[in-house]
Amino acid sequence: MARFFKKREANRGQSPGALIFIGEQKVETVQCHLISYNNLDLKEIPLNPASIKMEVQQCGSEQITWLNVNGLHDIDIIRDIGHLFDIHPLVLEDILNTGQRPKLEEFDNFFFIVMKMVRFDKEKQMIVNEQLSMIVGGGFLLSFQERPGDVFEPVRERIRKHKGRIRNSGSDYLSYAMMDSVVDNYIYIVERLGEKIEDLEEEILAGPNSGVMEKINIFKRELNYLRKSIRPAREAIAQISRLDNDLIHEQSIPFFKDLTDLVTHVTEAIDTYQDLLTDQLNIYNSVVGNRLNDIMKVLTVFSAIFIPLTFIAGIYGTNFDYLPELHYKYSYFILWGVMLVIAGLLVMFFKRKGWF
Repeated sequence: MARFFKKREANRGQSPGALIFIGEQKVETVQCHLISYNNLDLKEIPLNPASIKMEVQQCGSEQITWLNVNGLHDIDIIRDIGHLFDIHPLVLEDILNTGQRPKLEEFDNFFFIVMKMVRFDKEKQMIVNEQLSMIVGGGFLLSFQERPGDVFEPVRERIRKHKGRIRNSGSDYLSYAMMDSVVDNYIYIVERLGEKIEDLEEEILAGPNSGVMEKINIFKRELNYLRKSIRPAREAIAQISRLDNDLIHEQSIPFFKDLTDLVTHVTEAIDTYQDLLTDQLNIYNSVVGNRLNDIMKVLTVFSAIFIPLTFIAGIYGTNFDYLPELHYKYSYFILWGVMLVIAGLLVMFFKRKGWF
């Protein structure tokens, strides 16, 4: 399965609104969870997909109904939920396509938002994402995930324990609380990744090695993947506070604006770390270049020392019968002495010049 772009062969040639699952099946069976609450009452139950309609209809009109679905491969369940809440077929099509770009779409009776939940896979040592689709209407919120396990447990705890303003607010505030949890996780992931990137500088200055270059390339790839998942979410969240819709209450608008600032902070941090990696790559290349220069300098010095010695040895290594001092008793030792003196003088000269 492509990581940056999901393959869409199954959807090619189909009519708009055709319900076709595009992505990787990550659960055996679809799991549903229902929370219905108001200021006084709370009902929380796991649901059999076959009983969704009955349980939803039993929820009071004065309550906020949050239906969470884990697993998107069962098209019939998604279609039934769409019929139950009068969801447009194009929205259902987008929910089933897990390669959607984060976005916001407004309809008459609800608004639809797509985001990416990210996490670090320790086994694969890479960042993976999961599509989160939310439909927010008057008194209800539908959330669709690819797998169980999410960042919404703190939101559920606030509902259960009646903490904060969530039990006294509408579905718009619930959607804010959920998106806030997703963005908080963005911050956590970027901070952890940033710590590793900042620690790279010490490794680079300690000396070049192939492992550092590999880490730089991995971090650049993961940051690009994060940016693809997070940057469009900033645009979508910013649009929510500008919706001319009764679904967004005036008292919730400041929260969405604050959330926009948080996402902006995350995207700016990603850009900063991208620049930092580029600088580290330049430093790494400079360190490698300086090391190569040092090596070449030493080799050049040794070459310069041995050039005159080779010249002398070449003269006295010729095959003429008559050479001066050829039969002199100490000529061999004199030759060594001259060569060592020349080599020593050259070393002293190079040191005084700072070449060695």
